[in-house]
Amino acid sequence: MPEPGVQIRPADEADWPAIWPFFAEIVAAGETYAYPEDLTLESARSLWMEQPPGRTVVAVDGGVVVGSAKMGPNRPGRGAHIATASFMVDPAHQGRGIGRTLGRYAVGWARESGYRGMQFNAVVETNVAAVALWQALGFEILATVPEAFDHRTHGLVGLHVMYRRFSRPAGPVKLPSA
Repeated sequence: MPEPGVQIRPADEADWPAIWPFFAEIVAAGETYAYPEDLTLESARSLWMEQPPGRTVVAVDGGVVVGSAKMGPNRPGRGAHIATASFMVDPAHQGRGIGRTLGRYAVGWARESGYRGMQFNAVVETNVAAVALWQALGFEILATVPEAFDHRTHGLVGLHVMYRRFSRPAGPVKLPSA
């Protein structure tokens, strides 16, 4: 559980300057994301701040942005019924349950939005905390692509493809609007 007072809310453009410092720190660490290392404040914004039908949210504690997640369709068109998401927690605030809260939020959002399941395309196998969290939230490892991630300290390691199926809706599948 997160500490009392941590709230999840939709992110707006005014939140990006608060997300950018931990986004840049996490990408530079070279342990969990395959984003280019030469991203700028502006070029990274377009990678993280989702447009509809997706959504970006922030975790806020006492007015301070301590984490963020983005979510939306995994693929366009005929793949748009499966959601995906990405998560970052400010390293200064890790270990407080913020990632779990963001994960629960993303799963709930995807389910309520009519997605049939959620797929994570690239969970670094050495990120044992994330793998354990996603498994605790009902995701399974479908496959591991060997040596698909060039980890800063471990070298070439695998990327897990993880998936969680949602219960079939009672009526017709409601696909997210494009």
